Amino acid sequence: MYIRNNLRWRLIWKGAWRNILIFTLYSLLVCIIYGPIDFHSLAIPWQPVATLGIAVSFYIGFKNSGSYDRFWEGRQIWGGIVNASRTWAIQALEFVTSVVDAPGVEAPAASAAELTDRHRCLVYRHVAWCNALRLQLRRQPELWDTEVAPFLQPEESEKMRRFRNPPAQLLRQQAADLRILREERGLLNDFQHVTMMNSLEQLYTLQGGCERIKNTPFPRQYAFFSYVFVWLFAALLPLGLIGEFAHMGPDHIWLTVPFSVLVSWVFNTIEVVGHTSENPFENQMNDVPMTALCRSIEIDLREMLGETDIPPKLEPINDILY
Repeated sequence: MYIRNNLRWRLIWKGAWRNILIFTLYSLLVCIIYGPIDFHSLAIPWQPVATLGIAVSFYIGFKNSGSYDRFWEGRQIWGGIVNASRTWAIQALEFVTSVVDAPGVEAPAASAAELTDRHRCLVYRHVAWCNALRLQLRRQPELWDTEVAPFLQPEESEKMRRFRNPPAQLLRQQAADLRILREERGLLNDFQHVTMMNSLEQLYTLQGGCERIKNTPFPRQYAFFSYVFVWLFAALLPLGLIGEFAHMGPDHIWLTVPFSVLVSWVFNTIEVVGHTSENPFENQMNDVPMTALCRSIEIDLREMLGETDIPPKLEPINDILY
């Protein structure tokens, strides 16, 4: 996610120079054919071009609105993951206590060391889930050893990475541990068990929302024809402008180049902005900063555990927060 209020001009130029070069060369070619070569039949009436421009502007506006909705939904889902993560950590720390509170369960009171291990296991596995979900959405399984494995036991890490959907299986393991805490150790009563299971259900819902966005691409008919219509308009634009400038005098036809390039660049930029917002989980400049959010979750949860050796918050790289 780009964090500066204004885009740096070098960044704008980096993404625009190829198209600007194409628009410039094409407009110059039109002017040369119309002027020095004296082929005036190249010009077309301005009114159809203007009508097409209005239609294209409405079309790409509709497409960009849909693209932004996908990004914003993805950001809202990850905001929900942040809040649900804190809730899960609080429940793990405050519900799982040394008091044997389950009717019919006869078990010795848990020691301080056991409680610490239980808390750490539930919290660390959740951090692993956040990172595993991020890697799955970005198709980065090669980062498992550095991003997920440190929060799991080695045997559990190897087991989970073999599943097709590791995040779902991690939540399943959380549920299995809750059952053990309830039925075998008596460290959860019925109310606490149900409450924590509801938290897992919420996490499954949030994961499903991410998977829905990731696995349902933006409708190609909107994305593709938006691209086609913008370039069709850019191709007709200098043909419509040159006749208008010719009415001002033969030397004015060269004004077609800057005005055509400017208008074409504006339309193309609007189309590109919508295109880059279609898939918010691709680790690109305008995507949801899942890495930074996962680090924030890790910091909050490890501080709740009382740890002090905590990694710092991630800083932007070239004004981009990943």
